[in-house]
Amino acid sequence: MSDLIAIVYPTESRAEEMRQKLFSLQQEYLIKLSDAAIAVMHEDGKVKLNQMLSTTSVGAISGSFWGLLIGAIFLMPVFGLAIGAAAGALGGALTDFGVNDDFMKKLAATLKPGNAVLFLEVRQMTSDRVLEALSGTGGTVLKTSLNHHREQALRDALAGIAE
Repeated sequence: MSDLIAIVYPTESRAEEMRQKLFSLQQEYLIKLSDAAIAVMHEDGKVKLNQMLSTTSVGAISGSFWGLLIGAIFLMPVFGLAIGAAAGALGGALTDFGVNDDFMKKLAATLKPGNAVLFLEVRQMTSDRVLEALSGTGGTVLKTSLNHHREQALRDALAGIAE
């Protein structure tokens, strides 16, 4: 089962910096992330999502391949490529996995303009090592699905409070 963690940062660049830090921890096999998205509240009141993976792009690439293959069978590879890319992009845009986009937008709408929230869907983590790496990095825990003890440990680590 995955855990949801949402941490607010004062800027989008700070949230991105922390996301990259978590990706490096993932390469060290200390954490497994299903999703890591950033939602930013802009001055105009609109929320922008910066997702880990663009499903539209993946769908377009996959659709292009299959469209080219099918188009080659019917001796119309360029037409097949174009139709496949369009269909794949549409299918990808309608696909949502990881943290729900509507949930992220609704939660990010409560932020001050300029602030960003890092949404994490964590499949597995070595808690003590990850919390040690995040110690003193700042950020405010907005929402989690962690139990009270683990959530407080995360809050303390972000604040740099040693146990």
